[in-house]
Amino acid sequence: MRKLIYFIAFLGLLSCKNNAQDNYRLLTEYKTKADSATAIAQQTLLGKVASSIKKGGTTYAVDFCAVEAMPITDSLSKHFQLKIGRISDKNRNPKNNLSTPTDKAAFALFSENKTLIDTLLPIESPVYYKRINLAMPACLKCHGNPAIDILPSTLQLIQEKYPKDLATNYQLNDLRGLWKVEFPKE
Repeated sequence: MRKLIYFIAFLGLLSCKNNAQDNYRLLTEYKTKADSATAIAQQTLLGKVASSIKKGGTTYAVDFCAVEAMPITDSLSKHFQLKIGRISDKNRNPKNNLSTPTDKAAFALFSENKTLIDTLLPIESPVYYKRINLAMPACLKCHGNPAIDILPSTLQLIQEKYPKDLATNYQLNDLRGLWKVEFPKE
């Protein structure tokens, strides 16, 4: 009888260990998928914005972003079967604000920890956040100091398209926002 109890206890411990390993593997898969999706989203958006600037300058790029940025992320969301978005404490598009307590806490965490690149929160349905730094000088043409970096015509168009714009006065390497990836509930 005693051996049977020990054997059942051993199976219970083994089961817990396997569950922990399964959970770890699942969370690693979530993080890998979200990181890949955000890398492609970032590359796609930056490529399209760079092409827009090359084609028609920063005013053309502002028009492009106002019309196409959200549909691009929506298309990538469908492709990856995830909800992909960008959030910021200084958003240009009001749809990109920090709308939940979790978003605000994640943004504060990234603001305080400059070396934090990404994190996966294993809450009810996992949420992945990844840092977006203002990494290229070209970004300052729309997000820099309005008196120095942004052309008056570009600034005027930004103010027309985004009357409540908060996304200026950044410097290179500042935290611009976060990618946010939400996984479907299972």
